[in-house]
Amino acid sequence: MASEAVTELAGAALGAGRSPVRYHRVVIKISGEALVGDGEFGIDPQVLDEVASELKGGHDAGAEIAVMMGGGNIFRGLAGAQRGMNRVTADLMGMLGTVINGLALRDALEAHGMPTRVQTAIEMHQVAEPYIRGRAIRHLEKGRVVIFCAGSGNPFFTTDTPAALRAAEIGADLLMKATRVDGIYSADPKLDRSATRFRSLSYMEVLNRGLQVMDNTAITLCMDNRLPLLVLDLFAPGNIARAVRGEEVGTLVNDGTEPR
Repeated sequence: MASEAVTELAGAALGAGRSPVRYHRVVIKISGEALVGDGEFGIDPQVLDEVASELKGGHDAGAEIAVMMGGGNIFRGLAGAQRGMNRVTADLMGMLGTVINGLALRDALEAHGMPTRVQTAIEMHQVAEPYIRGRAIRHLEKGRVVIFCAGSGNPFFTTDTPAALRAAEIGADLLMKATRVDGIYSADPKLDRSATRFRSLSYMEVLNRGLQVMDNTAITLCMDNRLPLLVLDLFAPGNIARAVRGEEVGTLVNDGTEPR
């Protein structure tokens, strides 16, 4: 309790004036597949600890951290629908998978001494808080990490679009997509050795080139709200801390007016 009180005081101090980081409030989209490790599904505790350590680095640098959790390592709604399941039912099952991941990540973050709150778009009061915009912002101002689960609560969306939605709602300065790749490439670097990494792109370039970064709806939401998107390698040590300080990592997608 004492450590949480100290963290809340630090968070309040940051809230009183802008922190020294370039991006004060960020939402980080983490896919469920990032938690698998060398397996095919489920959660690797060692990988989970690495993710928590990276998030702590960004938090310790002075940023307010929120996470949009994916659930593909548990169940993918689209895959279920392709095998004959009702799409709405399959997507609801996928949303519940994101809650499992969110609870696991909360446990790992709290093991690192970081007070964390899980908020879900589908109400389940015995498990987590319902998503309430003002409450989420207050948690961030108090220095807590907020984990958003269950996407937007609606079927027919991946967690990319709700990540952009929540970032816009809470007034985030940056949306990150944390992956196992160090940015956006002209082609899949695992399949094409000639693929080149982009340093920066505009929203329209991403859409026109058909680059599979996030769902087109998510990119459009970012564009409409002038919300910068940064794609970076989650597992490069210190990357999130460097990103919130404004150091050059990954690929930055914006409207072309923000310098890289």
